Amino acid sequence: MLSKQTPLHILTTRTKRVSSQRHLLATFTPVMLKAVGQALFSTGLQNPKFTAEEKQGEDYEVRTYQPTKWVSTTLSAMEWDTAMNAGFRRLFSYIQGNNGNKVKVDMTAPVSCRVDPGAGPTCESQFTVSFYVPEEHQENPPEPSDPDVFVEHRKEFTVYVRRYGGFSNEKTKREELLKLLESLQRDGVQYVDKPFYTAGYDSPFKLTNRRNEVWVLKKEPE
Repeated sequence: MLSKQTPLHILTTRTKRVSSQRHLLATFTPVMLKAVGQALFSTGLQNPKFTAEEKQGEDYEVRTYQPTKWVSTTLSAMEWDTAMNAGFRRLFSYIQGNNGNKVKVDMTAPVSCRVDPGAGPTCESQFTVSFYVPEEHQENPPEPSDPDVFVEHRKEFTVYVRRYGGFSNEKTKREELLKLLESLQRDGVQYVDKPFYTAGYDSPFKLTNRRNEVWVLKKEPE
């Protein structure tokens, strides 16, 4: 036989449940809440500074990035996504403390990938995956412990940028790159054929309003 719950019993149960939820939220420190927000929604991530030029076309931007330091790793592979995943794991290990100072480094955005295409369709391409070093470590980044990871000093550079949404894969990146090149050719813009870059700004857990980019270097006068 089922026991009847009195209004007092129901109220007491609800009060305990609310109290339990408040206690759970109280266990999240500001650092933990920041980490959860970064992981799920890619919020609060530092980005490298750039200046934007007046648009020449409606479907791309022109940006000049300031000199900055990035932590990078280079891989040779046939498949883009395979190289990106392996590179990301190396760099994530670095920011989790696999470095000379054994310090954790904040995640930043974007994760960039420089692509040096192979000589032909059956040749491996070279992929350099990079995390931007946050401002507090820009002057003196922790030295990587992994010999395959290095600190990269990027000089000022200007890129043409095409932005797109959704989940990005190798097919999508190639299609978006082709669209960008077609736009530059349409506008008579001088650009560097290779290398080119891709950039991703979001965690895999973010399902909507995702941000991806392809970058093509501006050809400087000789």
